[in-house]
This record gives sequence, C-alpha cells and structure tokens, in this order.
Amino acid sequence: MNIEPTPPTGKGPAEWFTGDVWIEQIVAPKVDGQRGNLGRVRFAPGARTAWHSHDLGQTLHITEGTALLGTRDGQVIEARPGDTVYTPPGEEHWHGAAPDAFMEHLAAYDTSVDPPLGVHWHEHVSESDYRRRT
Repeated sequence: MNIEPTPPTGKGPAEWFTGDVWIEQIVAPKVDGQRGNLGRVRFAPGARTAWHSHDLGQTLHITEGTALLGTRDGQVIEARPGDTVYTPPGEEHWHGAAPDAFMEHLAAYDTSVDPPLGVHWHEHVSESDYRRRT
C-alpha cells in the first residue's frame, strides 16, 4: 500500500464544458480489470457540462454549492451538499453550478472500452435548457 501523489488540477476542456471548470482525477484504474474512476470537479457560477452520457452510468456526490442537473426530457433538478445523484447507463444529461455560486461534486463512474472512458459527449447545453427549472 502507498499514499498516492496529489493529482494536478486541470482546466476542463471547452469541448466538454461551458464556463470555467477544474478537474482533479482522484481514482483511475491501475491494473487490468479495474474500471473505477473518481474525480473532484469544481464549477464556476453558471458553468456546466455539455450534454453527455456514460456507458455504465455515473454517480455524483455534491460537496459544495447548488448543482443543477438536467435530462433530455426537460427535467432540471437541484442538488445540495450531501446529496447523491445517480444517472443510469446511456441517459443523456448535463450538470453544473447554479448561476450565483461555485459548485463542487465528486464524480464516480466505471470506464468502458469505446469511446475512451465510456463517455459520449454531445452539443453544449443551451441557455434556455440551463435556465429551466422543474
């Protein structure tokens, strides 16, 4: 057993995010057969992912701020620190910070083979979809 080095914080790519987002990869597969990933993702106010889906689903645990999470059917939910949100395999969704404060979550998912990491990225979320609340 060993203490892992602290991962560098990286800026989220513009192809995947609207606004400023920072990512730290905390857990990644180390040996053949492992698939688990865990990242800390911090969103500036109003920042959000593009539409995307995960081959094997995703779990988000909110640690700071108010998260907004949307699905293709128009539903947008709010989640707060301590809330855990599960998105099933293949469901197209987005998540990000409310307009007025930073938001941080832990993102857990399993990789699959294709595409890399098992994440399918789509178009950016429109302002009207972002502003919709249920």
